[in-house]
Amino acid sequence: MPSSAARHDVFQAVADPTRRKILKLLADKEMPVVSLTEEFSITRTAVNKHLFVLSEAGLVTSKKIGRETRYSLQPEPLQELQEWLSFFEIYWDNKLSALKNLVECDDD
Repeated sequence: MPSSAARHDVFQAVADPTRRKILKLLADKEMPVVSLTEEFSITRTAVNKHLFVLSEAGLVTSKKIGRETRYSLQPEPLQELQEWLSFFEIYWDNKLSALKNLVECDDD
């Protein structure tokens, strides 16, 4: 396993829309590279590069079955992202509550 400094950051990994779509595709089932490539208008090499970034971030794992490599989602690293977003959810809840109170006071 690479050191944490060498691994790709989960935030960087999910920043790309293609990688986010790959994660969604893998949420239901494991898929081979060929099937994943069919979902995009990019080359198989490009899909492999995206899978490498996701793998380095710990978001996907691969296993070789014959000549085929199949990928599956590993959602555990997304917990870090969820925790970070939760902080801002509280912030926005507070801001929206303040806005609601302001609007309701103007109605009176």
